[in-house]
Amino acid sequence: MPVSVPVPYAESRPLPPYRALFAVDAKDFTGLPAAQHGPVSRLIPELVDQALERAGLHDLRDAKRFPASTGDGVVFGFDPAFLPFVLWPFVQVLDETLGAYNQQSVGPRIRLRASVHVGPLPDAGEPGDGNGTARNDTHRLLDSRPVKAILAAASEQVTHLAAIISDRVYEDVVVGAYTGLHPERCIEVPATVEGKNFAQRAWLYVPSPSGSLVRAGVPVREEPGPPSPGQDGPERSGARYRGNTQHVGEGAALMGNVGGDFTYTGRSTSYRGTNQHWGSGDNVSGDKQIQGTGERG
Repeated sequence: MPVSVPVPYAESRPLPPYRALFAVDAKDFTGLPAAQHGPVSRLIPELVDQALERAGLHDLRDAKRFPASTGDGVVFGFDPAFLPFVLWPFVQVLDETLGAYNQQSVGPRIRLRASVHVGPLPDAGEPGDGNGTARNDTHRLLDSRPVKAILAAASEQVTHLAAIISDRVYEDVVVGAYTGLHPERCIEVPATVEGKNFAQRAWLYVPSPSGSLVRAGVPVREEPGPPSPGQDGPERSGARYRGNTQHVGEGAALMGNVGGDFTYTGRSTSYRGTNQHWGSGDNVSGDKQIQGTGERG
């Protein structure tokens, strides 16, 4: 029997349940020798599950919805009630798990980009579950220029993971103070993907910043604690971090403050966001200058 495809706006229908989404993929996966692709593809979900265990999220590990391998990574849905714990401590524990693996491994270093999002998705135990706009946006966030650039700018010896959080998750979970991740550890960015009609406000979180990221003022890891006296909550426009001018040959240079200039090597695009001034390219709350066309995953 052929599948019936609903006609948009012809009638009302029940909204699918909201599902949170977590996805990762490996930096420079396609640059690995072909013989390593299969083992690394199997290794990444193992490292994710190890981090879930270490973070005390056994129930989430066993309750993933529509999990799938992407070849160079993994994606799965889960109950949004777990979102606060995925943002903290899981993302940090995953960074530590990757660091421990990379320190003892004689094989390729595993450095990951991660994205976290939430939205309505079909989840009825049928083929096609998990497919929808929220799933698409999760992968767009994962492929967006800011998270690629910031991971490329960091030391491979120290920074093993860079996460990008959708604005919806940030507003509901971080600003809502349901998680141990402090909003001042997140950097507002416009997430765009070259060649795709995609532009969304998002937030970067780097558990272990290093090199130019530290000098530029990307917040260093600290344990969660209560807000300072007189601090009612985060400013809606995001925190600003001051630092020194940086120059890198490839990837990204964070200059002045993270709310100021962000230089990235890539093709030009155009986008306008809140409290941001745009020329060409992608920008972390400021002006981004683009030179050349190089971009690496």
